Amino acid sequence: MPEASAGKRLKAALDAEKPLQIAGTVHAYAALLAETAGFRAIYLSGAGVANASIGVPDLAITSLDDVLIDIRRITGATDLPLLVDADTGFGGAFNIARTVREFIRAGAAGLHIEDQVAEKRCGHRPGKAIVSIEEMQDRIRVAADAKTDPDFMIMARTDALAVDGFDAVIERAQAFEQAGADAIFAEAMTDVSHYGKVVSSVNVPVLANLTEFGLTPMFHVDDLREQGIAMALYPLSAFRAMNKAALAIFTELRTKGTQRDAVQHMQTREELYEVLRYHDYERQLDQLLEKRIGSKT
Repeated sequence: MPEASAGKRLKAALDAEKPLQIAGTVHAYAALLAETAGFRAIYLSGAGVANASIGVPDLAITSLDDVLIDIRRITGATDLPLLVDADTGFGGAFNIARTVREFIRAGAAGLHIEDQVAEKRCGHRPGKAIVSIEEMQDRIRVAADAKTDPDFMIMARTDALAVDGFDAVIERAQAFEQAGADAIFAEAMTDVSHYGKVVSSVNVPVLANLTEFGLTPMFHVDDLREQGIAMALYPLSAFRAMNKAALAIFTELRTKGTQRDAVQHMQTREELYEVLRYHDYERQLDQLLEKRIGSKT
């Protein structure tokens, strides 16, 4: 029996949990930690690729290949379905089609593509500009037509609230569904009731982005469930915690000259090994060496 595609696994996760909590994972080990914690789906943020892998701001600096490297590493480490930020598609129509095909080939379960202009900004920063509804519909149609996995999710993100107001969010969500979007991502909502209105306006799943330090309050999953939200996304929560912890350790090393007082805050070697299944690998290596020795005697 063939293995279920990544897209099909994402659909199964959506059926199993309402709303589906999706953990942002900036690299393969973070994905393993999310799996250990019990998450059914994970996410690769465009900001995460830019910040963690390249060391630059999330200002349309990264390329398709930059994102593909991280997708392959994450999907090579876990079978959890991975939703990926595709920004504005990395170019025109042919580029968007290539993005979809390459994401599927790399093991992603879905992507979201947004209606900002190519020189995009973080969804929670000022100065955003969006393309026309018609141009964004073209992006969605091209992406949908390029799918080689029929279950791969094409999610349409709109940043219209900050630019044109909430009525524009509803108008665009409906237009994007008509163009073939499998799900809607209403970015930077400021009131939980906004989500309920978006959900009521379309017939596809809607995602709530719960990024910290932005414009959207940190709503509880119970509140989102009441509004009919299908997916609750935490794109950079663990990354932000890792960064603060790492800076604290680096500072302590420089100021105290030793890590003795900080060890209590560190993951132990055995805890690391447990997540990585290190001892399973070691046993396989021991068995291989035993066979090699046995064949020589």
